[in-house]
Amino acid sequence: MSLNDWFEKGMKPDLYIESMEKHKEDTLQIYDNFILPNDEAFFEQLRDRNLRAIVLTEDWCGDAMLNLPILLKLSEAAQIQVRILLRDQNLELMDQYLTNGKARSIPIFVFIDENGNEVAKWGPRAERVQKFVDDSRSKLPPQDAEDFKEKSNEMHMFMTKSYRDHTDFWTDVYDSLKETLQ
Repeated sequence: MSLNDWFEKGMKPDLYIESMEKHKEDTLQIYDNFILPNDEAFFEQLRDRNLRAIVLTEDWCGDAMLNLPILLKLSEAAQIQVRILLRDQNLELMDQYLTNGKARSIPIFVFIDENGNEVAKWGPRAERVQKFVDDSRSKLPPQDAEDFKEKSNEMHMFMTKSYRDHTDFWTDVYDSLKETLQ
């Protein structure tokens, strides 16, 4: 399938958000509170390029909870149409965008032009957010430790709260997307 076909297959953002079960409230909290910087020249530049975005994601993903609302705000300002595909139902496409050639990490944003050619790919995290994740994971006990699962769950809860509450992360995501799209 072409990227145009994948785009056509995707859900519009409102339908996806309406269907969310796990991170809907936090996604909307970020969306409602993130304020785009005054970047009108950048938005105009993007509008002139007629870009569209294909998002590979899943509702349970904390990184998607952070990144998707930032993309949606940017897409509104720059008139980028967005379509969302669930990773686990679209592995044929997902496997073309593996992180480090092996991981089905999400979200992945694939930006295409009006002819369906890929012009940029972003994801799954902004660099500073990746450092935060790496630091958090480094504090976990070994996977075979008795308390690994408990500590891992605590870490994920802490990371989700951090993503939702630390607006610096929101800015990091925006800046990273801007850098990718320039």
